Amino acid sequence: MSIEISVLISGSGTNLQALIDAQNEGKLNGKITQVISSSDTAFGLTRASKNNIPTKTHLLKNYYKGTTKDQIEIRKEKREQFNKDLANLIINGSIDSTVSNYKSPNLIVCAGWMLILSPTVLEPLEKEGITIINLHPALPGAFDGTLAIDRCWKAGQDGEITKGGVMIHKVITEVDRGEPILVKELDLKKGETLEEYEDRVHKIEHIAIVEGTNKIIKELTNNI
Repeated sequence: MSIEISVLISGSGTNLQALIDAQNEGKLNGKITQVISSSDTAFGLTRASKNNIPTKTHLLKNYYKGTTKDQIEIRKEKREQFNKDLANLIINGSIDSTVSNYKSPNLIVCAGWMLILSPTVLEPLEKEGITIINLHPALPGAFDGTLAIDRCWKAGQDGEITKGGVMIHKVITEVDRGEPILVKELDLKKGETLEEYEDRVHKIEHIAIVEGTNKIIKELTNNI
């Protein structure tokens, strides 16, 4: 059985490109069947299209139209609707109906998806048996959430830690706290610029995203 993969992105899609390259080289043990982006200007959409991979966009800004930032409760409701619709988009192929001949993925890979996946998204996917993994540019238990690369680099320069790295982990409600699938460490170098460290992180990310995806695919295949 072939494992079908949906990739979630928000930006340039360099990690998506690593997965596409691995697929084109026969080194990805599943098939990327769609890419969903939270931004309609994400270059990752172009990367997918160039490789004949179907794309969809799911834009939070569309849900917030007509509201202001001080309308907190209304925006919470809009965000919850966005989350419900994202789950439907993944499971059924559309936010409001089931698309004929659509097959939901076995695996979701978050490769630079910049929005938190709430229980409103995660619980329906779990019921459908869809596994979700995420790439995070920090070691387990360290620098959860945003700006992880910057925070890790600063801690290294301040002498607080000597190791950074990246991990692929299962997605749960707690941000970046899911079970690690793959961890790759990097030595932190005194005097290294943030840009230099960031470059090293991105290079190892491109390796980790493929290895971690293949590792979870093997686990899923063994459980079928």
